Amino acid sequence: MRYSIGAPTRALVCLSAIAAATAMAAGQDQATKSDQDILVVGQRSAPISIEPRGLSVSLGDDQFGGVNATNVEDLIKYAPDFFVRTRFIGDNNAVPGFRGTHSTQSARSLVMVDGFVISNFLGNSFSYPPAWGIVGPNEVSQFDIVYGPYSARYPGNSMGGIVNITTRAPTRNEVFGTAQGFVQPYHQYGSDEDLYGYSLETGFALKSAKSPLGLRVSVRRLRNQGQPMQWYQFGYSATLYDRPDAGTPVTGAYQDNRLVPVSGADGIVSPVIGDYSYTASRQDQARAQLRYDRGDVHAEALFTYWWNREETLHPKTYLRDADGNPFYGDATGIVSFGGHSYTLNPNSTFRLGIASKDEWLAGLKLEAPLAGFDVRTNLSTLRFARQDSRSSSGYAAGISDGPGQFTRQGPTGWYTGDLTVTRTAGAHDIAFGLNSNLYQTDQSVFATRDWRAASDRSLTTRTFGRTRAIGVYAEDAISLGSATLLTLGAREDWWRAYDGGLTARVSDGLATQRYAGRTASAFSPKLALRHSFGGDWTAELSLAEATRFPTVGELFQGALNGDGTFNQNSFDPNLKPEKSKDANLLVRHAFGPVAVTGSLFYQRIRDAIFSFTGFNQNGVSTSNFKNIDATRQYGAELIAETHDWPARGLDIDANAAWIDAITAKNAADPASVGVQFPRIPRWRLNGNLRWRLAPRFQAVVGVRYASRPNTDLDGQLRGDAYGYTSELFALDLKGNVDVTDKVRFSAGVNNLTDDRAWVYHPYPQRTFFVEAGVKL
Repeated sequence: MRYSIGAPTRALVCLSAIAAATAMAAGQDQATKSDQDILVVGQRSAPISIEPRGLSVSLGDDQFGGVNATNVEDLIKYAPDFFVRTRFIGDNNAVPGFRGTHSTQSARSLVMVDGFVISNFLGNSFSYPPAWGIVGPNEVSQFDIVYGPYSARYPGNSMGGIVNITTRAPTRNEVFGTAQGFVQPYHQYGSDEDLYGYSLETGFALKSAKSPLGLRVSVRRLRNQGQPMQWYQFGYSATLYDRPDAGTPVTGAYQDNRLVPVSGADGIVSPVIGDYSYTASRQDQARAQLRYDRGDVHAEALFTYWWNREETLHPKTYLRDADGNPFYGDATGIVSFGGHSYTLNPNSTFRLGIASKDEWLAGLKLEAPLAGFDVRTNLSTLRFARQDSRSSSGYAAGISDGPGQFTRQGPTGWYTGDLTVTRTAGAHDIAFGLNSNLYQTDQSVFATRDWRAASDRSLTTRTFGRTRAIGVYAEDAISLGSATLLTLGAREDWWRAYDGGLTARVSDGLATQRYAGRTASAFSPKLALRHSFGGDWTAELSLAEATRFPTVGELFQGALNGDGTFNQNSFDPNLKPEKSKDANLLVRHAFGPVAVTGSLFYQRIRDAIFSFTGFNQNGVSTSNFKNIDATRQYGAELIAETHDWPARGLDIDANAAWIDAITAKNAADPASVGVQFPRIPRWRLNGNLRWRLAPRFQAVVGVRYASRPNTDLDGQLRGDAYGYTSELFALDLKGNVDVTDKVRFSAGVNNLTDDRAWVYHPYPQRTFFVEAGVKL
């Protein structure tokens, strides 16, 4: 691991120029008053698409030009106090996080494309990310982020925040295309290889100036080899460890004492023996958008399809037998290495795997005036046409198409609908409406005789269930003079979980049990007060309560006993919804050409839902989803922006955040109380510098830093190696060349210093990019 203790220093040095720019600008004459009707960090060429309560960020083409973007979520990686857990190009488990949100708490983020929900609220972990792959990065015109649940228009899943991706609309007749190539020289333990990838995107738009109709169609193909996500280690057995010659002698393992020790083994770390294979990612995406605009009437239809396949077919063993041949284990299941003996199960190591997931999104939107009101409605559905995964029972079974496991999910997906009615009446901007959703899952796991063909299946388990939510809301933005705006809001939500069940193989065959249905409701008040002071000062105070109801995956997660009855220690039938109280104070001021935003935030969540090891409702220590009595976070953010300063053509965005997020009360695990919540760093610093050195050339520097967090709830696991969540430092470079008005070229590198960072899995090492695009 090539890591130096100077990473925080390097991050601060890269941002020091930005901080200095802010300080110097403070002494300059103030500019004329800018438009501060809303507090938005970033682009202002188009209005933000989310109601901006609390800290709000809107990014556009100027910011996108400063990013080496291959996944759509890359476009927001320099946003303040925000991150997306993207482990490699084409990652399927990229979960967003706001401020003190854990990187697996996916159900606390409401993500939309053109207002259509793509958040996967079937569960709450890294396995349920938003469907980012529905749209490619070059089809995005605007990325909007709002931190916290301060608007009544959005359900409690906005507890962390809201993201809306606005795609490019047809504005004229054009043909466009983009080609990218990338390579990552990867080195870790005995894995040493150059990993390649590319993406191709093309499409066309049809829009006559005289016609209200417009059509935009695009297709994209992505291929990439991502670094191995995990490593195999020897199994530890106390009875074997001190017997140096109990099994087959092998060489080639790596002893890395920085790794997570074996549980209960007095600090012993098992050697690393091989990787899980690089990930061969294949993605194809097709998108069509039809728009109608005439006067105040707007109609829009969106359809997009995403084909995805991930293969891990080349696991690598570092072990060699006495003759120097690769060793994957033998029938004894025991090996000796370095004076100790370990277990090595050939049926569960060096597995081969294939995962396929096809998704499609269809949405309809209509906006029109009606009886003096402005009415906006949309309906959408996201469906998993196929979601299968196959894995072999070890290496020998993998290469010989032997036994393994097959998992099929379906029918799976969700339906969402929204209705918003607005009207201005004197000093009042009134909005009211409703939103609803229905989430459905059905997953079956089979043992198979041929893992690749998934033949001769034998059902092992099946889980299924649905959740439904309906919410109504009202907001009134009251103008209290030309400088003050008071927004009052409230929403009521009704939630139901039903049709949940579990089938499992028990002593006398298969048994099925049904979960009891659940219903709940919640009232959530909201308040925001904004005031513009003299001299380009604006402040906003936002207060809110929010309730996030459990997902299907959190509720219906039990196991059956041998007699076919529910194992009451495997799930909590009375899992409570999360309830938060939130506050955010913003102050924004323009020091000449530098705009500075300061933010203070607070959130306390009662009955936070989290998967951890602790005492359940029966007083038994288990590891599953349970309620934490209370978590608390507060922090401060400082954001600075400059445009054409301190040099002409130079734009700088920089932000720093300090976060204190702890477990405040937890009877199920008292040792966690007062401990910094896992995966939440104390410090985050991001910066992006874009300098147009010549009319057709732009140079870009980007930096991201996060301090080392805890890895577990009790704060016992802290490290900078595989298995931990580590410190993160990345220095990115990019150059953009406008060859002509219609042809552009760029080249760049991410993680220039090749620092090693981990989120249990490894983040990418140094990666090089080239890109060319054309518009005709």
